[in-house]
Amino acid sequence: MEPPDFDLAGQVALVTGAGRGIGRDIALTLAACGAHVLAGVRDRDAADRFADDPGPGHVELLLLDVRDVEGTRAAVDAAVSRLGHIDILVNNAGLGANHDALAVTEADWDEMMAVNLRGLFFTTQAVARHMVERGYGRIVNIGSQAGLVGIRRHAVYSASKGGVHALTRVLALEWSASGVTVNAIAPTWIYTPGTAERLDDPAFLADVLSRIPLGRVGTTADVAAAVVYLASRAAGLVTGAVLPLDGGWTAQ
Repeated sequence: MEPPDFDLAGQVALVTGAGRGIGRDIALTLAACGAHVLAGVRDRDAADRFADDPGPGHVELLLLDVRDVEGTRAAVDAAVSRLGHIDILVNNAGLGANHDALAVTEADWDEMMAVNLRGLFFTTQAVARHMVERGYGRIVNIGSQAGLVGIRRHAVYSASKGGVHALTRVLALEWSASGVTVNAIAPTWIYTPGTAERLDDPAFLADVLSRIPLGRVGTTADVAAAVVYLASRAAGLVTGAVLPLDGGWTAQ
């Protein structure tokens, strides 16, 4: 039996929302595993922060705002024209916010959906056109446990991530015959600069941990490891899956 192939050497990966936190560490991990990584960042400030500490491997910054459909399509087409192909797409760009359902405004809804669902879909469409034509691709969407179970004050966020999970299944069915797999990861609370304020609150952390059988929150390394598996040739039989990365939260 041949050992599983996790080698990403020679592959090109695009990671959206790579300016910090989970996206940044996914980009750095894919690069450390041999991929040529296009780290999608929304603005020049994010690009400058990344450039200060690019980590190991080949990481190339790409200005990319997933809310701009035409701009995203042009950036993807230009990258494929220059590099020849994009083998891996990681849809990490996303917004998070708490909203009491009765207090949600149209602006709240539209802002989150523009990134978490609309932006994700049209970025995927732009990349998948090339993958389908070439006959190979790995697409990994970053969903959430909030798309699997109800969480108070997350009506809009949960709706967006539930939509990501549904899209994952549909796109997997449409593109499987073309050698393109589409999967999602559904993380629990991951400790990042964006979540630190809440997770550093002992009472909040204790409540979160009471719901996680494994007894800890996640790390960006946990997410990046799952991405590497789903992005590799070793996961060639996996498509349409939503992988809970939640320490058992949604198993209850």
